[in-house]
Amino acid sequence: MDMQDTVVYAIGDVHGCYRELRSLEQKILLDSLPLRGRKIIIMLGDYVDRGLQSARVLDHLLAPPPKGFLRICLAGNHEVAMLNYLDGYLSREPWLAAGGLETLFSYGVDPARLEKLYNSSEEVDRRIRDIIPAAHISFLRRLPIMVCSKKFVFVHAGIRPGIDLAAQDDGDLLNIRSDFFETAHLLDRWVVHGHTPVDVPKLDGRRLGIDTGAFQSGRLTALRIAGKHGRLIFS
Repeated sequence: MDMQDTVVYAIGDVHGCYRELRSLEQKILLDSLPLRGRKIIIMLGDYVDRGLQSARVLDHLLAPPPKGFLRICLAGNHEVAMLNYLDGYLSREPWLAAGGLETLFSYGVDPARLEKLYNSSEEVDRRIRDIIPAAHISFLRRLPIMVCSKKFVFVHAGIRPGIDLAAQDDGDLLNIRSDFFETAHLLDRWVVHGHTPVDVPKLDGRRLGIDTGAFQSGRLTALRIAGKHGRLIFS
């Protein structure tokens, strides 16, 4: 992505926190009023699970972005887990334990009740898969995994330093932690990411994690990048 004459607002992990997302978008709109140039919102993944309104968050992200903005939504590991369950590669229990239960509740689905209504686990899974809107599944399948420019990388979890961006492993981009953190001083670009919750975002080498655990803290965070300057905005 060419970031010349562009203002970027990167938003951390939403995890079903619809109200916090709408509040943050309103603050972004106000912040952007005096700024010129192209304006882009980059969502860093993990829109579903744990919070209470995952379905509504996906509906919102499928709708047009705030006026005057482009919006890019990246994949997070929780979107991949949801797809893996829906596609039959991941069983229901580990997905529910990782936050999928709250996601199903947001669609009006109680898996415990379905288990009482149907004789087989396969039938329960079939009913759940029939309820998730096709538009939501299609959206999850289309999500890119990384956006980069000459100076910045936007990704859900991080990158593995020393490996060309085109050769990065998808599993690392979605899940990496310690190997990325321990070598942050070796990065040749600024990496903006989510995935690992922090109380307050702080620069570590050339990486900045902006997942502030919205589903627990009630605080969703955005990083505004305009030229050489950055600013944090909280919901």
